[in-house]
Amino acid sequence: MSANPESISVQPLNFRRYKDGDHKPGPWQKQIFNADHSHKCPTYIQSTPPCQGSCPSGEDIRGYLNIVRGVEKPPAGMPWQEYAFRRLTEANPFPSVMGRVCPAPCESGCNRNQVEDFVGINSVEHFLGEYAIANNLAFKKPDFSSGKKVAVIGGGPAGLSTAYQLALRGHAVTLFDERAELGGMMRYGIPGFRTPRQVLDAEIQRILDLGVVARTNCRIGTDITMEQIRADFDAVFLGLGAQSGRSLPVEGADAPNCVTATSFLKAFNDGRLRHVGKRVVVVGGGDTSIDVATVARRLGHIDQIHESDRPEFAIAGHVAHDVASVSAKQGADVTLTSIFAVDKMQASKHEVEHALSEGIAIRGGLAPVGVVRGPDGRATALRVIRCEAKIVGGKLEIKNIEGTEEDLPADLIVSAIGQAVDFTGLEEFNNGKGAVPADKNYQVQPGVFAGGDIIRPHLLTTAIGHGAIAAEGIDRFLQGEALEKRPKIDVHVFDLQRKMIEKGLSFSEVHGPIHGTDKSNVAIHNFDNRSDRYVISHKELFLGHFAYTPRNRRTIVSLTAEEALGNFDERLQALVEAQAQAEAKRCMSCGQCFECDNCVVYCPQTAVFKVPKSKSTTGRYVDTDYSKCIGCHICQDVCPTGYIQMGLGE
Repeated sequence: MSANPESISVQPLNFRRYKDGDHKPGPWQKQIFNADHSHKCPTYIQSTPPCQGSCPSGEDIRGYLNIVRGVEKPPAGMPWQEYAFRRLTEANPFPSVMGRVCPAPCESGCNRNQVEDFVGINSVEHFLGEYAIANNLAFKKPDFSSGKKVAVIGGGPAGLSTAYQLALRGHAVTLFDERAELGGMMRYGIPGFRTPRQVLDAEIQRILDLGVVARTNCRIGTDITMEQIRADFDAVFLGLGAQSGRSLPVEGADAPNCVTATSFLKAFNDGRLRHVGKRVVVVGGGDTSIDVATVARRLGHIDQIHESDRPEFAIAGHVAHDVASVSAKQGADVTLTSIFAVDKMQASKHEVEHALSEGIAIRGGLAPVGVVRGPDGRATALRVIRCEAKIVGGKLEIKNIEGTEEDLPADLIVSAIGQAVDFTGLEEFNNGKGAVPADKNYQVQPGVFAGGDIIRPHLLTTAIGHGAIAAEGIDRFLQGEALEKRPKIDVHVFDLQRKMIEKGLSFSEVHGPIHGTDKSNVAIHNFDNRSDRYVISHKELFLGHFAYTPRNRRTIVSLTAEEALGNFDERLQALVEAQAQAEAKRCMSCGQCFECDNCVVYCPQTAVFKVPKSKSTTGRYVDTDYSKCIGCHICQDVCPTGYIQMGLGE
C-alpha cells in the first residue's frame, strides 16, 4: 500500500506573446488608433469563466475560489471557509460527495491548462465539504412559509437538489422514494469506499433539517397513485433516476450469471453480495464499469461454493451471502472490456490507473458478440470481437474486424453499458423512448417538472443542476408567474451589486434620462455583467502574468492486487487548509478582477486608479478617470483576467 499524490503527468508550458521568428506586431487596426489616441477606453466586463460554463450543476467556482484565496472577504464574524461553503452550496448541496466522485468537467475547461495544468477545483470543493461536516454547518432555514406544497418523486441527486432549493424558498416539500434510504445512485450506485456513507448521510441530513419530509419505501404508482399526489400537492417534480441497468444486446445475455452493473452495485451496497466468481468480465468503459471492476476485485471469490451461494442469486435479491465471512477468500480475476481504446475510454484516467494497479485487466477495442453457455444454462465465457469505435456526428459507429473473435472465460458477466428508467405506475410520462420530454425549465406539463437521468442519463452533478433549474421554475409556477427563457449560460454567477450592498453601499432609483453614471449611484459605472451570454477564452487573458505553479494534489492510497482484496477503506484524502488556499491562488479569476494592480501600475496617463477603500469591493477594485484616458489599450493588454475590455465610445 502506498500513498501517492494524484498521478497525472504535466508538461510545464511557457506563455509567450510572440514565437521565434516573429518580428512584427499584430494588426493595429483592431485597436482603432487615431494619431496618439483612440475613441475606445476601458470598461469593466464580467464574463463567465470556462470552468463555470463547463459545470453541469452551475457552481460559482470562481467566486468560492476567490474567497478561499482571500481576494473576496467574508462578512464580519464569518470564517472564510464557511463563506466559501455557502457560496458553493448556492448551487450544489453536496460538496463533500461531489468533491470525491465528480469527474470534474470544470477542470477540463479550465483556462489554466494553457499555462501548465488545471486548477484542482474538485479538491478545493472536497476540502470545503469536509470543513462543513466537521464544523456542523447547517443551511439557513427560511423564516417564512409560502403555504405551497411540492411532491418530489425520487430521493436521488436530482430530487434532493430540488427539495433543497424549494425548501430555501419557503415551500413545504415531501420526498417520496421507493428505497429504504435516500441518496439514489449516490448510495446504491457508487461503492462506499468512494462515497463514505457517513459523509453522504451528513449532507442529506443537512437538507432534511430545512424541514423536508421524507417518505421512504413508498413508490408512486404502486403505494400511492399519481392522482392522489396531484390532489394533495400544488406541484410535482419527477426525479425517478435511471436505476434499471441495460443487458448486453447479444445472444445468450439472459443467462442467470449475466447481470447489470446497477443490480450488481445495489447488491453490494445493500450488503447482500459478499463474493463473486473466480473470473469476472465487466463490459463498459465508463466510471460505473470501473466501480464494478474494483468492487469485484475487493470481494474476491471462494473455492468451496454452494449452488445457492452463487453471486447471481445475491444480486437478484433471493439470498444474502453469509459464507464469505467464514471462508478464506481469494482474489478474483477481473477483466474490463471497452469498445474504445483504453486511452479513449470515458472513465476518469486516474480511476483507470488505479484499477490497473489493483490487478484489473483492461482491454480496449473489444465488442461483445455473444455469451457462451454451458449445459446448465449458465454463462461460461463472453465472446468478443476486435473492433474500431468512434463518435461521428454525435452517433456511435462500431466497425467489427472479422475473424478476430475470442472467448473470455467468465463465472460472472456484468453489463455496464447504460441505464434505463422504470416507469411502472408512471407510464403517462414515458415519451416512448424511455425518457420524459421537458422544456428548458424542465417543465413536463403545467405543475409537473422533471430532472436528472429521467431526462437524459448523465453525471450526478448534471442531475443536481437540473434540480436547481427545475426548482426555480416550480417557484415561479407556484407564484403564478410565467416561466422565463433560460439564459444562454445557465449557471450561478458573482453578483457585484449584492456584494456592494453587503459592503454597506446603496443604489438609488432613476426616474428620467441621465448623462452617464459617473456622478450618480443608480448603477455601477461602466460595468457590464455579460455572464449570462459570454464565456471568456484564454486568448483574452494576459497569460504572461502567471508563473509556472504546480498543482497541489490530493493524496490517493494506491493498492496492489493483493492489498485490494477485502480493502474497503477510502482512498482519497482531502487537502489540508494551506494546500486548499495555495491551490485556490492558482485560479486566474478569468473574467473578473483579482486585484493584481497591473492596470494601475502600467497606465502611462495615471488614468486608472484604485477605488477608495470605503467604496471598493471585489469586482470594483479599480476605476478610470476618462478625462485622462487616451485609449492606449495598455490596461487591457496587461489585464491577466480579461476583465478590462476596450469599448467606451462605441
